[in-house]
Order: sequence, then structure tokens, then C-alpha cells
Amino acid sequence: MLNSLLESSGMGQIFVNLFKDMGFMNGSWQNYVMLLISFILMYLAIVKKFEPMLLLPIAFGMFLINIPGGEPVLWGKYPTDPETGNVISNAYDAVQDKGLLWYLYFGVEKVIYPPLIFLGIGCMTDFGPLIANPKSMLIGAGAQLGIFIAFILAVLLGFSVAEAASIAIIGGADGPTAIMVTSKLASDFIPMIAIAAYSYMALIPIIQKPIMRLLTTKKERTIKMKQLRQVSKVEKVLFPIIVTLVVGIILPSSVPLLGMLMLGNLFRESGVVERLSSQAQNGLMNTITIFLGVAVGCKAKGELFLQVQTLYIIMLGLFAFICGTIGGLLVAKLMCKITKGKINPLIGSAGVSAVPMAARISEDVGREYDPQNHLLMHAMGPNVAGVIGSAIAAGVLLACFGGYVNGPTVTAAVQSVIV
Repeated sequence: MLNSLLESSGMGQIFVNLFKDMGFMNGSWQNYVMLLISFILMYLAIVKKFEPMLLLPIAFGMFLINIPGGEPVLWGKYPTDPETGNVISNAYDAVQDKGLLWYLYFGVEKVIYPPLIFLGIGCMTDFGPLIANPKSMLIGAGAQLGIFIAFILAVLLGFSVAEAASIAIIGGADGPTAIMVTSKLASDFIPMIAIAAYSYMALIPIIQKPIMRLLTTKKERTIKMKQLRQVSKVEKVLFPIIVTLVVGIILPSSVPLLGMLMLGNLFRESGVVERLSSQAQNGLMNTITIFLGVAVGCKAKGELFLQVQTLYIIMLGLFAFICGTIGGLLVAKLMCKITKGKINPLIGSAGVSAVPMAARISEDVGREYDPQNHLLMHAMGPNVAGVIGSAIAAGVLLACFGGYVNGPTVTAAVQSVIV
């Protein structure tokens, strides 16, 4: 009697449809591996507090998109051939029945989020230490060494020049910059590069301290630097305008990031738009951080993320970050020699763009050897120079290799130069 009731009412087919629609009927082993990785990242963000502001949204975006059967609802459906069922196009603009995550990702696809993050960073950054000691710009430039070394290695490993540029930018230790460059040059690599960049930024104390001790002597670590001069308001107001004008004329590709960074700093230093400055560095930046993190994480689909090249990207990113730290330290050591011991080489590690964490590491290592030695403000000069340097490096990479997107694995010209 129950069977006849189900057949007459169509209830049997309803339960069959429901069963077919369940996630475990549509999932793959890659989905479950990525779910496990997302749990690990959430643990690191919540328990270990490794860059939780972005690592937690990224991990949860990864978690959402890898729930079996969730992609068509959360992201949308790709057009398929009605006869074979094969996907015709997996391009971003080809998605049908667009979901929430597709709309959140719009800001990454159209490169909106990274410049807005830089706007907030500009409002929070004091360029006074850099203006007071312009020589620290050389340290920030030296710390970009890792970007160009990693680029060469990535090309030799078989990545296209556009992909290699996206991987190399991890060495700048600047998440928004890495995301912007990758979104323009190698968008499929966004989840791997973003996760690598923010993971290494979170691990700065573990990565940098041994390198700092290895490349400096005990005598150098105890060098005390003179107090920086007082920087006038006029200098602070003119600085973002002049930097944007000069760099923008020479390298227009860097303007989206550098221009927003300097606009935020002008908000801060002008003193006439406190409400705008407060909103940019608080409400706006927090909102964009959520959107950016979830959008980046939702691209970490199992079949894309779980590849051998992901391991290459992560290892190359770590190498780039280490070389960037070494580059900053070596320039600082050279400046120490030239100035006859007036510059503590420990501030060289702050040349990477992780503000203000890298500067705090310089302070911490210096105080290990002399509790009265305060290097924080001196290290902030190279640190903010690193922010500017990473934006300029991004502009160089975009200007040089933007034409190689979807190009050959290794162009003959680049290969011949490197080899």
C-alpha cells in the first residue's frame, strides 16, 4: 500500500532527486582533502593566531567552495554541452546562475579589493621615519631581491613568464600586491599564491630571526642608532604627492596600488579629513578584508589546488621571501660599513613589506642582545620603503610581462637571457 501511494503521488521520484542532489553523491577525494586543509588553516588562524584577519576568511572560503555539491549553488554553473555534458567554458564571465561567491570574487577579478586595502594601509602608515632617513629606501629596494631571483627560478622550472612573475611577487611579503599581480597575470594561481604570501607573513618571526642571527655579528646587533630628526607636517603632506607623481610618470602600472596607498597617507597627514581617514582604515578596510579573504579562498578548489605545481609555488614563495630578507640585510650591512658603524644591520630584515611586523622583529632581535637598544622607529623606515618598493616591483612585473599572459611556457627571448 505504501509503495502504491509513493508511486501515485510521485514521492518516490522526489526522494530519488533529493538523494542525487546530496553532496556526497557529487564530491571527489580532492574536495575532502581541501576540507581538511581548510580546517588546518582555521586552526592556525584561531588557535595559533597566524594572520587571522585574512587567513580565517580565506580558510572559510576554501571550506565553502569544497563542500561537495556546493559549488553550483555558491559560485554558479558553467555552461555545458547538452549532448556530452562536458563544460564548454570555465571562464569567470561564462558562469550561469551566479551565486554569492561569484559576486564577491568580482572585486578580485576586476582588481578592486587590493587598491582599497592599500588605501587603508596608507591611512595607518607613518612615512616619517622614511622621510627622516631617506637612505633606508635603499634597504627597501634591496629587499626586493627575492622577487627577481624567484622569477628566474620559476622560469627555469617551466612556468610561463607571467606565472613566474606572479609567484615571484610573494617575495615582497605583501598580500594585496601579490593578489593584484596574480589576478592580472595568472588568475588560476590566486589561491596558492595568496595562501603562501599570508602564511609566510604570519611566520616572519620563525623565518627571519635565524637569518638575521646568521648574517650579522654580535657587535653589529648591539649598534645603537641616533634618534631620527623631527619631520615637519609640510614634508609629510608633500611626500605622498611627490612620490605618486614621480613614480606614476616613470611607471604608470604601479599607480593603482601606489596611488591608493599615497591617497590614504594624504588623508592621514593632511589632518582635514579625519572622518575619511578613520573610515578607510577601519570600516572600509575591515569590510574589504572579509570580501577579499572569502573570495580568494573560494578559488581553492580541490582539482585546481592539489597539483604538483602548487608545491613548486609554495617552495618558490618561501625562497623568494628568504632572499628578500637576505637582500635587505646585505644592503644594511654594506651601509653599516660605509657609515662606519652608524647603522644597525638588523633593520635590513624590515625591508620586506610586512608592516609593522617585520620592524618589530628587528626591535626584538636587537633587544635580545641589548635590552636598551630600541630599533623600532629606525626599522620602520625600511619597512614602509618595502611597501613602496613592492608596489613599484608589481608595476615593473605588470609592465614587462602583462603581454605574456596565456603565452608560451618559456619565451625564447627570456630563456636565452637567463641561460
